[in-house]
Amino acid sequence: MTGYETLYRASLDDREAFWADAARGIDWDREWDSVLDATNPPFYRWFAGARLNTCYNALDRHVASGRGEQAALIHDSPVTGGKTRITYRELRDRTALVAGALAARGIEKGDRVIIYMPMVPETVVAMLACARLGAVHSVVFGGFASNELATRIDDARPKAIVSASCGIEPTRIVDYKPLLDKAIELASHKPDFCIVLQRPQSKAELVAGRDVDWQAAVEAASPHDERLGKATENV
Repeated sequence: MTGYETLYRASLDDREAFWADAARGIDWDREWDSVLDATNPPFYRWFAGARLNTCYNALDRHVASGRGEQAALIHDSPVTGGKTRITYRELRDRTALVAGALAARGIEKGDRVIIYMPMVPETVVAMLACARLGAVHSVVFGGFASNELATRIDDARPKAIVSASCGIEPTRIVDYKPLLDKAIELASHKPDFCIVLQRPQSKAELVAGRDVDWQAAVEAASPHDERLGKATENV
């Protein structure tokens, strides 16, 4: 049999051993009590009792294994003409700071965060930062009209919203902040705070007491180490 056929047959003959072996290819904070919990069919649970952090597996483990200077993210924008290369180490450090900024404002495991942003590297950082904290992120398509965003705010009931001042299309600048402000006005649920990435193409007016500038929040933050569960200077 070919390599694929051998693996496929193994996955059928002993599925628990097959997936246990595959799972050991990532890092776990706590291993599972059972690979497959089939005690309550049809509600099966894989890796019951286990604990891991997806951000650690996406970033930190690669830095620890010596791949810190390898490119983790390349952002190539045909609209702005800019191209950015971010290494695993840089992405980990940026993510840890944004996670620290969120944690400093009360975001913790299980909280919900809406991400309403264009396709920029900071969007990836925001998603990873939520994962680092154990928060649940909901990505809303950037530039959605206020009514549609308000509906999603009421559905997710986020503690925070991470957004940007604008998005850039081939023929126009889309100001996100007025759309966000109107959506929050329309929504029954109000977030505790918003973090806003200011882009040079359009500056947003921040609402006092609610909105926080991304750069200012990051500069004031301590990096967050998800394994310690707290801010630390040693990330």
